[in-house]
Amino acid sequence: MSVRSTWNHPVPRIADAERMERVERLRAGLDAQGLAGLLLGSTASLRYFTGLVWHGSERFCGALVTRDRLLYLVPGFECSRVETLPRLPGDIVPWQEEEDPAQHVADLLGATGLLALDDQLPLFQFHRLARALGAERLRDGGPVVSALRMRKSPAEIALIRHAMGITLGIHEDVRAMMRPGVRASDVVATIDAEHRRLGADDGSTFAIVSFGAATALPHGADGEQTLADGDVILVDTGCRLDGYHSDLTRTYVLGTPSPEVERIWWIEREAQDAVFAAARIGASCGTLDEAARAVLARHGFGPDYRLPGLPHRAGHGLGLEIHEAPYLVRGADTPLETGMCFSVEPMIVMPDRFGIRLEDHVHMTDTGPEWFTRPDDSPAARR
Repeated sequence: MSVRSTWNHPVPRIADAERMERVERLRAGLDAQGLAGLLLGSTASLRYFTGLVWHGSERFCGALVTRDRLLYLVPGFECSRVETLPRLPGDIVPWQEEEDPAQHVADLLGATGLLALDDQLPLFQFHRLARALGAERLRDGGPVVSALRMRKSPAEIALIRHAMGITLGIHEDVRAMMRPGVRASDVVATIDAEHRRLGADDGSTFAIVSFGAATALPHGADGEQTLADGDVILVDTGCRLDGYHSDLTRTYVLGTPSPEVERIWWIEREAQDAVFAAARIGASCGTLDEAARAVLARHGFGPDYRLPGLPHRAGHGLGLEIHEAPYLVRGADTPLETGMCFSVEPMIVMPDRFGIRLEDHVHMTDTGPEWFTRPDDSPAARR
């Protein structure tokens, strides 16, 4: 028996029929490369293909996908729990505490055949598999899995769009509550409470709230912060729906922004727009990063990763993981395809002073990119 939590959203969860189609496409990919199977660990890819959600530990729990079977390898004492969880039908193969699950994999696969591995398997599990099967029989399963996961289905895109809408609404509410004396920890708590109230999987997946000079740190500062009038404010947060992420950043000023802050805010918007304009079917991901850096260079920032300027890639893919392929980074030759989803966030950092990051996401259609959320239109907190 599978147990599902209550679902109160206008978009459906990923259906088992779609997961079965994914498994069949996976099998076709394995067959094309002469691979006998793929071993999935307790990772996002396990959820993607089978629906089973399991948090990794030292005990292996995952699935072996072969050309004609789906097998769940489960610690013996956890079988009764796995039986209650949503997942595609498949045989459960228990292993006991004194046994090596890698040997079970070897026995199930047989004496011949190449095994592709989930690229997020821990190294200690790779070593066990190498001993049980021989390292010469193991292959990197990342490319075949990534090729499938990068192209989102309409159902995946609908989930991401709805999650983004929830987070955008929270951003707007938080923007309106900013006042001198507000503590960053209180804003983080409010964001989490609102994500929970609106039905996100587990509240906020993260929330970065930075004031003043802390906004120059891309992933925030440690310790408490208190908002002062005139401070630059950076809020970066997201949630999950059926495992699919939202991720949005807004940067603005409490009070009237200084001429310098306003100028750099609009350069950031210009760089965002340049990435969007460069996003065309067939364009390489690296060219989108180049488009952002070209804007910044024209305004005297950089070059390359030098500061003041853009210290990191221009964007990242998003789905069941908040950072996944494709990556908008220098030299990336992955061509854009329909269904790819990624952030557009070419941050401008002014060291020890402030940073401006505007982050929205797009998905690629047959005719080009579409925003999940429209880019911001003002550097002021109150509108």
